Parts: sequence; C-alpha cells; structure tokens
Amino acid sequence: MTTAPPTRPGLRIDQLDFRHVMSHLPTGVVAVTAVEPASARPVGLIVGTFASLSLEPPLVAFSVARTSGSWPRVRHGGRFSASVLAEGQDAVCRSLSRRSGDKFADVPWHPSPDGAPRVNGAVAWIDCALEQELDGGDHVIVVARVLRMSTGPGEPLVFHKGRLGGYRDTAAA
Repeated sequence: MTTAPPTRPGLRIDQLDFRHVMSHLPTGVVAVTAVEPASARPVGLIVGTFASLSLEPPLVAFSVARTSGSWPRVRHGGRFSASVLAEGQDAVCRSLSRRSGDKFADVPWHPSPDGAPRVNGAVAWIDCALEQELDGGDHVIVVARVLRMSTGPGEPLVFHKGRLGGYRDTAAA
C-alpha cells in the first residue's frame, strides 16, 4: 500500500492508486433502465454510485461516465427506473454492463407504470424523472426526482475490491 502525501493544488493523484483506494468502499449495484422512445426497446446501464440526495423533495443521484453510449439513450425520454440488484444477480449485472448487443436478452424484467424496465428479483425499484445533470469531471452527475418506489425480498448485490458478492449482516447473525 502506498501512502500519498496530503494533496495540494498542482499535485497529481495517480489514477491506479485512486482506483485501488476507492475499491475498498463497497457499493451497491444498480441497473438504470428506460424504454428508448424512438424504438420502444429497453435500454440501460449499471451504476455503482447510486445514492439518496434529498428527502424533500425526494431526490437521488448517481454518476455516469461521459463516454457512456447508454446514458444518452436512457436520458432521452426523461424518465427511467433504477433497480437495486440482488445478491446472485451477477449475470444481470454483466449483461447490462455490455457495451453492445441486446443487453436485455437474458434479463427478466417487468415494466414500471411509465414502461421502464424493472429488473425481476431486484431488492428495490425506484422510478425517477430526470431533474438535472451536473459536471463531475470525466463523469456526469445525474440528479433525479423519485416518482415511485418499492422493495422486494433479499439482500443487495455489492461491488467491493473489483468483485461482485453479497452482503452479510453480521449484526443479525
């Protein structure tokens, strides 16, 4: 492990070191999905930065790489659904992480009231309307209003140190 000196203006943080340090922060795995208005086909991507932002009004936020080819297609309709993937949904994560092809070929889903795909078996669904996008360096920070939400059974899929896995509640054990 390398220990970097405190940052000062003008000092550069090594990207590999940054990734390594940040990999120690477990994140949830969320499928952000919509129906593309022009084709009526499902579109989506996986994010690991999904978080609640505000209770009043109810807002969520996540970030998307500026190079994403999927986010412009999801964004186009202004409404989308966020499915918090469940432990064991690794294959769903891999399918929706692909850069090309039919991402939904092997992903079971059902439509939200707005028609956006909700992944079957997810531990939660959050239907959203796009509020704004903010500059986040090489990412775009998306802020969305929560329209509807619900939960399902199970534990979340977690990404930690480059691996997908489950969450174990040691307090309940």
